[in-house]
Amino acid sequence: MKNSFTALRVYAGVLVCLYASVSQASTISVPAGGDLQGALLNAQPGDTIVLARGAVYTGNFVLPVKNGATMIVVRTDGDADLPGPGQRISPADSPRLATIRTPNNMPAISTAWGAHHWTLMLLEIAGTGGNDVMTLGDGNQTQMSQVAHDLVVDRVYLHGDGVHGQKRGIALNSAATTITGSYISEIKQIQQDSQAVGGYNGPGPFTITNNYLEAAAENIMFGGADPGIPGLVPSDIVISDNFLTKPTAWRTQDWSVKNLLELKNARRVTIRGNWFQYNWQGGQSGWAIVFTVRNQDGGCPWCQVDHVTFEQNVVTHVAGGFQILGYDYNYPSQQTNAIVIRNNLFTDVDTEHWGGSGYFALIVGQPRDITFDHNTFISDHGLGVLQLGGDPILQFTFTNNIAKANDYGIIGDSHGPGNDSISAYLPASTISMNVFAGANPAFYPAGNAFPSAAQFEAQFSSYSTGDYRLISASPWHGAATDGLDLGAVFGAVPAVALPPAAPASSSAPATPGDLGGDDRRSGVLIND
Repeated sequence: MKNSFTALRVYAGVLVCLYASVSQASTISVPAGGDLQGALLNAQPGDTIVLARGAVYTGNFVLPVKNGATMIVVRTDGDADLPGPGQRISPADSPRLATIRTPNNMPAISTAWGAHHWTLMLLEIAGTGGNDVMTLGDGNQTQMSQVAHDLVVDRVYLHGDGVHGQKRGIALNSAATTITGSYISEIKQIQQDSQAVGGYNGPGPFTITNNYLEAAAENIMFGGADPGIPGLVPSDIVISDNFLTKPTAWRTQDWSVKNLLELKNARRVTIRGNWFQYNWQGGQSGWAIVFTVRNQDGGCPWCQVDHVTFEQNVVTHVAGGFQILGYDYNYPSQQTNAIVIRNNLFTDVDTEHWGGSGYFALIVGQPRDITFDHNTFISDHGLGVLQLGGDPILQFTFTNNIAKANDYGIIGDSHGPGNDSISAYLPASTISMNVFAGANPAFYPAGNAFPSAAQFEAQFSSYSTGDYRLISASPWHGAATDGLDLGAVFGAVPAVALPPAAPASSSAPATPGDLGGDDRRSGVLIND
């Protein structure tokens, strides 16, 4: 088989025509030491390129352009003892996988401009501590005709170097791309950002589902550099049923830690049914989820975070919940708009454990049309619920949420808690049927509840062990504006007690570092 690939490369002008006349799909076996790039060049739509189990293919392989709209599949040989469709791969599967490894700082796999209809399946793809392990699409493309599209990464174990880390797992600058059932780990850098999945110059749509995603700076990020294609906003993005985490052992190391998910330029994004865990004050102040529009280098005045739905997720062991920014304060941008945060469970949002401020959300810079509905927010050592700054926020809705108010509840820059801040920053807002445990009811709009902290904790099945389902006798059953229970509706969020297995971590969190010298009451901390 190796000789036949060599012959194909030598006589490509003749054999390409021969292949074009054959309609049925072929299986191309590439043995250990075989010519994988030759197989990629000569495969035809519908073909399957099979790599030997346990073999290592070293190089910088490029998926070329092919005519036709049928997938070419590159995969490990055989299905025995490997995860099936819809399942997730793990490092334990590594001995049974073929490995594609980069020998340098260049990607192990990349796409030619305009490449399409490729599936990578049941493979290990390894970095060596450089930049991107895999690039789908190109950060330098300047027109849509150059964009790679119709790509699938299915059950791939992709990782950086355990000692030296990696800048990015998958650079996602393509169109019509799915990443599913995969395990991306050891993506970490010192004094620079790193992402398990990150893209800024591809239009979408993107589907990122049922993956384990581990990265130091941002586990998933869209935006962060100005797109080379004029007018481009990554759009139609679905992020569902993933497990996003950072090993807590990284707290005692020098990797730059920022957020679990960040959108800087994205439109029509659905983030549903994910488990987010472990994010602490490090390279930034520790917000878990960040919607901060950025015209990063001044060349993207059209950049926007627009129409985002964040629902049915669990976020736990973090320094803060959301940071939402309306307009970029460095360069002109479009306004962040139409954000819905609904039916989520936030637990252990805690300044003593993770640093930061422990607020549910920091909202600044005048975003528009923001809705928080049916969220359960558990923070025993946080400063408050909402922290506000900048110009007034129009079309703001906060309904059916349950939380401890802690020190400041709803607080705005240079204003007092509750109505004083609400009137200044949230004019004509709807704030009703919420629980602000421990707050003074005189400071807040009517139609909300203000139990003591002890009464708040007594409404849950087992507050001390993390079972935040309401007890049967709770008055919060059926009390929401829509007739449902207050807080997260637990049939719709991932199971609390059984998250996917996390990697080994330190036995106890390290002591949080300096919180920056402000008291987080009126000063606001904005992440870059």
